[in-house]
Amino acid sequence: MKVIVIGGGWSGCSAAIAAKKAGATVVLYEKTDMLLGLGNVGGIMRNNGRYTASEEMIALGAGDLIHLTDGNSRHKNIDFPGHKHAWLYDVNKIEPAVLKYLKAMDIEINLITRIVDVEKEGNRIKGIYLSDGEYVQADVFIETTGSTGPMGNCLKYGNGCSMCILRCPAFGPRVSISYRAGIEDLKGEREEDVYGAISGSCKLAKDSLAEDVIKQLDETGLVILKVPEEDINLDKLKLKVCQQYALKEFAENIILLDTGHAKLMTSYYPLEKLRKIKGLENAKYIDPYAGGKGNSIRYLSVAPRTNSMKVVGLDNLFCAGEKAGLFVGHTEAIITGALAGHNAIRNYLGMPLLILPRALAVGDIIAYANEKINSKEGRTNRYTFAGAEYFNRMVEMGLYTLDIDKIKGKVEKLNLTNIFSEKLI
Repeated sequence: MKVIVIGGGWSGCSAAIAAKKAGATVVLYEKTDMLLGLGNVGGIMRNNGRYTASEEMIALGAGDLIHLTDGNSRHKNIDFPGHKHAWLYDVNKIEPAVLKYLKAMDIEINLITRIVDVEKEGNRIKGIYLSDGEYVQADVFIETTGSTGPMGNCLKYGNGCSMCILRCPAFGPRVSISYRAGIEDLKGEREEDVYGAISGSCKLAKDSLAEDVIKQLDETGLVILKVPEEDINLDKLKLKVCQQYALKEFAENIILLDTGHAKLMTSYYPLEKLRKIKGLENAKYIDPYAGGKGNSIRYLSVAPRTNSMKVVGLDNLFCAGEKAGLFVGHTEAIITGALAGHNAIRNYLGMPLLILPRALAVGDIIAYANEKINSKEGRTNRYTFAGAEYFNRMVEMGLYTLDIDKIKGKVEKLNLTNIFSEKLI
């Protein structure tokens, strides 16, 4: 049985791992020259409810990528405004580690390979067309192409192409596979009839910062610097994709996290104003390169799907990551990817598809985000274990815990221990 995964971000890598564990031949296509996509500039794990979700995934047998980020963490248990016990992985080391891991599993990886179209037969996808005209067939397909780009969307809904990590000009625009197969995309909104949302952080070259700032970042993982009063802009918080950071503290302060580079926790910040701040006089953006004027626009291409991650209207297409809902974060991408990868094999075998129970945070967020995308209000919100609306829900429902034994016990009672490690073929 052959599974094709389209997109090599966190969700695509997770889907490939889960499908391979279940016994399929897995081929992954990624249009750029690197895996992980936005994961190459992310770096934050286990903050707030993501700790619970990470341990649930480990108990479910889908902890491979969690272990890799844990193993490449520069700092553990960092607290910053609105967030507790964050782990910061090194964005300069994680991609080669994930690439090596997938290759060791005998997953075929095709980089700089863009999918541009599909061939359908009834409600099934028969095969995909590559940009060079090659045609490839498979039994089941998993789309994890994300929801960012192409450049025209950043121009239309944002401040233009800011030359972000996704590098559309170099590797070509994102193509919505579900749309090519005849399924209408859903879009997130940031206000009435304004689509998309702006990525929530930038990267500064750590070496461009003052020595005392570098020292503090290396030692503690966190630096907080006051924004001059005349430069505080509370309105900018509304633009952010990452609503868990839409707190007053992120407008009144420059918050830097050490992820190998200096992660600047704001969508963009004019360079001239940034360099007014003590310690940042020589600061230089490295992602996006135009971080002084804007950032990438996301949530413009979400596929309608069931809670099993199957795309509605197609018999053999699954989706994960941002393609599957208004999710924010690596952890959220990894669990949706694992479920899509596992269910791709169940689907082929005619088995009942796995739906994660709402007694688990990882099951509840998948169902909750799916309910919310059907309402106009729900399409203006984002869903993450790390904060904002969904983390508040986790706390209220008693889904948030740091007790690993309790998490393992709950998964065991649900008879789901290591379900993602089961070989089905």
